[in-house]
Amino acid sequence: MIQPDDRIATPGQIVTFERNDIIFKGRVLPSQCQQSVIVDLTIMDNLDEIDFDYDRTVVAHTNYRIIEE
Repeated sequence: MIQPDDRIATPGQIVTFERNDIIFKGRVLPSQCQQSVIVDLTIMDNLDEIDFDYDRTVVAHTNYRIIEE
């Protein structure tokens, strides 16, 4: 299970989060969201293997960890 950060990600940072027992990793995109971030998942090598319909998703600030600045 991912232990979320207290920090808020900014565009360009890499975050990781868990959804349906799958660990995702993506780059934060610019947005006007106040309680969440939009994450581009195309940086994941195995995205095609995961049964996920979209290459972007919204993640609440309380559900991700920043792993790269």
